[in-house]
Amino acid sequence: MSSRRRTADLDPWLDGHGDWSWPGLGGEAAELRPPAWVPALPPRTAPALAGASAAAARLSGRQPSRSLAWWLLVAFLLAALSLAVAVTVVGRPQAEELVGLRTARDRVAAPTGPASLVLPPQLPAAVPVSRSRSGSLVSRARFYSPSLQAEGSFYTYVPPACASPPGRCATLYLLHGRDGHPEAFLEMGIQAMLDRLISRGAIPPLIVVMPQDRPGLQNWKDLASHRSALYVVEVQELADRMFRTIPSRSARAIAGSSMGGFGAMNVALANPLRFSVVESWLGFFNNLWPSLEAARPVIGRLGLHAFLYGAAEDPVAVPSEDPEFAAALRADGALAQGVIYPGGHSLEKIREHLAAGLAFAGRSLLEAERRAAGEASAVARARLGNGVRGARS
Repeated sequence: MSSRRRTADLDPWLDGHGDWSWPGLGGEAAELRPPAWVPALPPRTAPALAGASAAAARLSGRQPSRSLAWWLLVAFLLAALSLAVAVTVVGRPQAEELVGLRTARDRVAAPTGPASLVLPPQLPAAVPVSRSRSGSLVSRARFYSPSLQAEGSFYTYVPPACASPPGRCATLYLLHGRDGHPEAFLEMGIQAMLDRLISRGAIPPLIVVMPQDRPGLQNWKDLASHRSALYVVEVQELADRMFRTIPSRSARAIAGSSMGGFGAMNVALANPLRFSVVESWLGFFNNLWPSLEAARPVIGRLGLHAFLYGAAEDPVAVPSEDPEFAAALRADGALAQGVIYPGGHSLEKIREHLAAGLAFAGRSLLEAERRAAGEASAVARARLGNGVRGARS
C-alpha cells in the first residue's frame, strides 16, 4: 500500500447519542486543479518568437500570420481567468500554486496566518455555563464569523490556575464530529476529567477551547465561501485576546473526533506555525497528503507532536490510515504515534480514550515548550557570542 494514497471520502458519523446513522460510501473528493482544457502559461521565449516571425514575414513581402500571436493571447487570457477563479475559491497563495506561479515551499515559509483575517473590533462576552467544585469555569462566547458568514461560537474551559495573574496557560482546541456540537465533550464529562488530571499533576493547567462549526454533514471542510479552517484560526485569535493563553506555537494543541479529527489535522497542516501538537481520534486524512508535504519544511525545522488512533471494527474511517499517516509524519520529522484500538466508531470509544488524548496533549505541550525555550536560549547564546567576537575584533 502506498503511503501517499488517498482514500474515499467516507464522511464520518453523526455526532449524537442513540442509534448511529451511516452515510453511503462516496467517491473520492476531487482535488482542486485547473481544468484540463486550460493551457499552460506561454513560455518566456514567446515574445522573441513572435518578433522573429513578423520580421521573416516582412522580408518575404507577406503579411505576418496571426495564428501564433492569436493562440498565445488566448492561452494567456485563459490562464488569467483560471487564476482569478482559483483566487476566489481557495485564496491567492494556493491559487498561485495551482497555476505554477508559487510553490508549496514558498507558502509554508510565509507568515503564519492569513493577512485578510478580520476580527471583531469588540471582544465577545464569555457567558458562564458551568463552574466545578474545584473552581474551573466553562463559558460560552458568540461572535459573527466572516469565515462562516454566520454566527460562530465556542465553549472554553478555564481552570483556576489560568484564570487570574500571574498564570498563563497553554491551550488545547477540540473539534466536534460530523453534524455535531461541542456540548458532546461536556456530556462526556470533560470538565471533571480535566479537573482530575490537572489536580493529580498528570497534565499542566490547560485552557480548552471547543468551537462550534456549522450544522450539517460537511463540518470542518472548506466549501465555497464557508472557510472552516480559517474559522478555527479566528477562534484561536479571539481566545488569545480573551483569556490568559500563552500566544505561541509551542503552547497550542488541536485535536478532534471523527470529522473533527480530519479538521484538526487539516488546520494543523494548513497552519504549521500555529500548532505544535495535533491529535485525530477516529478521524481520517482524505486529500491531506499535499498539505503534509507543504508543511514538511516547518515540521522538520520546529517539530510536531501527533497522536492518531482508529478502531479496528470502524466501518467509516479506515483504521489502517492512522499508523500509515503517523509514519508519514515521522518521516517528515514529527514525533507521531498511530494506534488501532479494538471496537467500532462511537462516542463511547471517544469517551473511553478521552483521558489518554488529553494526557498526550498536556505532555506534548510541555515538551514543545521546553524545546522552544531551549532553541530560544541557544539563539540568545549565539547572538551573545557573535557580539563578543565582534567587540574583540
